[in-house]
Amino acid sequence: MNLSRIATMRKLLYTILGLGFSLAISAQDIHFSQFYMSPLNLNPAMTGVMNCNTRMVANYRNQWASVLGSDAYNTYSVSYDQKIPVGRSDYFGIGGSFFGDVAGATRFGTVLGRLSLAYSKKMGGYRKKSHYLSIGADVGLGQRAIRGNVLKWPSQSDGQGGFDPNLPGGVINNPDFLYGDISAGLIWFSNIDDKTNWYMGLTMAHLNQPNISFSNQIVSLYSRFTIHGGGMMEIAPGISVIPNVVAMFQGPHREYNLGSSLRFAIGNQRVVTQSWQLGLWYRLGSKAEYSVPSNEPGGQPTIEGGGLHSDALIFATRFDYETYGLGFSYDYNISKLQEGGSFNGAFEFSLVYYICGSEKRAVYCPRF
Repeated sequence: MNLSRIATMRKLLYTILGLGFSLAISAQDIHFSQFYMSPLNLNPAMTGVMNCNTRMVANYRNQWASVLGSDAYNTYSVSYDQKIPVGRSDYFGIGGSFFGDVAGATRFGTVLGRLSLAYSKKMGGYRKKSHYLSIGADVGLGQRAIRGNVLKWPSQSDGQGGFDPNLPGGVINNPDFLYGDISAGLIWFSNIDDKTNWYMGLTMAHLNQPNISFSNQIVSLYSRFTIHGGGMMEIAPGISVIPNVVAMFQGPHREYNLGSSLRFAIGNQRVVTQSWQLGLWYRLGSKAEYSVPSNEPGGQPTIEGGGLHSDALIFATRFDYETYGLGFSYDYNISKLQEGGSFNGAFEFSLVYYICGSEKRAVYCPRF
């Protein structure tokens, strides 16, 4: 078999797999390896949880470029949130976020815009040492779309490893549609001082389980439950350890991220405003077990969890200067998918900008 025939079969396989997932499987959500630099995507209760008045964040992720080339997965997100003081110690957080995710020659993609609101209540402590409970929710409007005219169907295989576009293919009834989305969450955070804190949170996403099917059948998006936590502790003058953990549960899918970074203060600073971080995370995911669709009308393939497998090692770095933060990470794939090509992981860029301004009172929060 020549190389062009192999390339054709590979493209056909990717198209069939991508179409099968999008039409019949209740899909998983986007995810960023730098989840700690995408707070509103992680938990709506983190809206307004910051030491400044305003925060703007941008994220970009590129995955499988070495295998899929220009058809690689691309995910981007932007968000804006601000803090509004209430009384002596509490505050509201209000914000908005937008993300887009697109992949493949069919440009199979999702975009979602959300408005979020949170309220943070002081539960104890004093000005610099305090404990807070924040409760938040968001509502959004999403769109899913696919270019059906470029799809390659199994029925269009010529039986010799090639593709014949003249053979009849399938039909997508609803290639572009809108859906609503509702999520909620809460987070508890404690600050011991300006160099020591910890937090833990819970997110309940897609509470309304919207229909995300391109066909006339109903395929509901699984609700997602996320448990996350982290903190910061100074272990030597100018050096802090920042551990984080995230566990996601969505239908039969499971994903776990755990790791830590070291933060090095730049210069002799009593209050750290310039720093550099270096971190390593380990991601595990659930093994998917697929069943063959039945011959009954409307029969669909189903997916079940099949234990856990090692997915990736995440190497990350971050530089903070005054009110700016810049992060970069690379996912080194350690699953069986690494056989698909060399350097077939993902890279991410993140940018956060704070506007602090004047504030008559300070609320000390973990810095994300």
